[in-house]
Amino acid sequence: MDELQEQFDDATFAFSKGEYEQAVDGFNAILAADRNHFDARMSLSMSLCRLEQYERAIQEGHKAEKLRPNDQLVHTNLSLFYVKTGNKEAAEHHGLQSRIASWKQPGADAAPSSGGGDRLQMAQPKAESFKLPGKFPDMPWRKNRNKGHAEDDTDE
Repeated sequence: MDELQEQFDDATFAFSKGEYEQAVDGFNAILAADRNHFDARMSLSMSLCRLEQYERAIQEGHKAEKLRPNDQLVHTNLSLFYVKTGNKEAAEHHGLQSRIASWKQPGADAAPSSGGGDRLQMAQPKAESFKLPGKFPDMPWRKNRNKGHAEDDTDE
């Protein structure tokens, strides 16, 4: 598997430099050795999209969907590809599937990646604790009309 990882890194580097045809060749070589390599399948579909080969990108996206039907990124990408082809109905369907997948527990239905067990996960926002302010702002609707300030709002 070490050789496949090196090939994947090379193809990913080509993609990052904008050399999408070279990236496609690299990802295809990986898939020839392991047709269930999820990350290569996903990267191939995005490379094809960048080359404006949307129909092929959609085909590869659906192959990735078969590997991981509840993966949020699979549906996000398919939605994007369908937008590019003008298929609004399919784009909306996959956009909704992406949202549904985001509600599920990460990795709950994901098959193990053949490129290694570890998958990159999207960063989660930190939970912030809520703190009440020490002093609340003046409430002008409660001001005493005679004195004109908020400290004394009782009628004497």
